[in-house]
Amino acid sequence: MIVALSGGVGGAKLALGLSRIMPPENLLVVVNTGDDFEHLGLSISPDIDTVAYTLAGLANREVGWGRHDETWSFMETMDALGGETWFRLGDRDIALHVERTRRLKSGENLSSVTADLCRRMGVGPRVLPMTDDPVRTRLLTNQGWLDFQEYFVHQRCEPVVSELQFQGAGAAKAHPDFLAALADASLEAVVICPSNPFISVEPILAIPGVRAALIASKAPIIAVSPIIAGRAVKGPTAKMMTELGLDATAGTVAERYNDLLDGYVIDNADMSEVVSIDARVTLAQTLMTTLEDRESLARIVLDAAAVLRRRELRGLRHRTAQ
Repeated sequence: MIVALSGGVGGAKLALGLSRIMPPENLLVVVNTGDDFEHLGLSISPDIDTVAYTLAGLANREVGWGRHDETWSFMETMDALGGETWFRLGDRDIALHVERTRRLKSGENLSSVTADLCRRMGVGPRVLPMTDDPVRTRLLTNQGWLDFQEYFVHQRCEPVVSELQFQGAGAAKAHPDFLAALADASLEAVVICPSNPFISVEPILAIPGVRAALIASKAPIIAVSPIIAGRAVKGPTAKMMTELGLDATAGTVAERYNDLLDGYVIDNADMSEVVSIDARVTLAQTLMTTLEDRESLARIVLDAAAVLRRRELRGLRHRTAQ
């Protein structure tokens, strides 16, 4: 069994690669829900949907989110009526949000709704929200505190970020199946996908008990850098790092995960950073532009995890309980 921690587009790409080179039923993808929000009366889970659409073969391959077979009559009509159109919802995508909203309001929890919707879309791996409790990422910017989607989509990541807050994380409970998987003796690796560490991975780590469970896990933890040669493949990772007073490097991301990591996969372009990283480093091509790239990187990650398991058997494990 493999547990993958994922945000949206970047994480979904690696999750797809993993699902294609291993039995998909042995892959558990734990997804950030700090991006979730209500819009037009609908409960929207952007990262969950991106992962689900990607694993189902339904994602828009050009942008990485939404559906490839989408139509936009709803948005066109909403615009004509003077409604809010800054968060674009395709017609087919809206059907998913309507059904999720209906079922959540009827008393179902997010994980059970997600599991059923994924099954109906033909998703092989299990897609699990990090928690069934509400956690909302907020950012302190030069325009004050902003909800994540206001910053990310409406404001197009333009405000300068100085602080992040995961509202509700302290009171949230990690999904019990997530914690059980981390404690499972058959777990072969935990993979931190190349998602934004601040807004995709750290909301998961902010839930009480998750970091301790990761440290206690017997499986090696291996992360893939979302930074290549000082730039993010997609999204505001590098921009946010600079605004937070951090160097936008693969090494800096490793420092964010330092007490967790046994291994770290970085791009060949960042070879000079190997000596500064306190984990076993694997060099690879981490830019995933094709399906073959996704599968190749997934194989490299699992091979690196296998080496780390052998090191553990020899008593050379890097990570220690804290």
